[in-house]
Amino acid sequence: MPNMKPVDLEDVYRLFNLGATSLVSAADGDDIDVMAATWVCPLNTTPALCTACIDSTHYTRRLIDKTGYFMLSLPSFDIVRQTLYLGSVSKFDDADKIAKSGAKLFYYDGCSIPAVEGVLCSVLFKVIPNEYNEKKHDLFIGEALKAWADPKVFSEGHWHFPDGEEGCRTLHYVAGGHFLTIGKAYDIEL
Repeated sequence: MPNMKPVDLEDVYRLFNLGATSLVSAADGDDIDVMAATWVCPLNTTPALCTACIDSTHYTRRLIDKTGYFMLSLPSFDIVRQTLYLGSVSKFDDADKIAKSGAKLFYYDGCSIPAVEGVLCSVLFKVIPNEYNEKKHDLFIGEALKAWADPKVFSEGHWHFPDGEEGCRTLHYVAGGHFLTIGKAYDIEL
């Protein structure tokens, strides 16, 4: 497992407040899928809630519907190609999608849903069922159960991206294979 440390659940909203592209993982035993998603955002701090739009046509959605759990992770620039592949190919079309993407999976202690090596943080969520939102809008609300982050970029409840290290930056998908990475930070006082 990469160098990840637990994150206080009260800080989960800060992980997703960046608007970065996420990887959504789900598993039902050995049946695993990972997809990319951009419509993910924090909803509440206590309890720690996030929303994610996961279309019913995705294999990952089938696993979430079956188990009621999913993981959101923020990929780094180091795995931009794997992220694009995972977001472009459906496991319905190719059962070997994950292997062909080049993504390497790992598990956090006590967690049955894997994450992808090269992510900067991961949060395990339990779905708060809302049939209307899920069927009408493909919108899931999840309550955070456990969270982890690479202390090199997130510690003491704050992001800090090292200068000159693109591999330590979050991805922001635009369209057509075009990504941005998070930019320079500024601290402004009033």
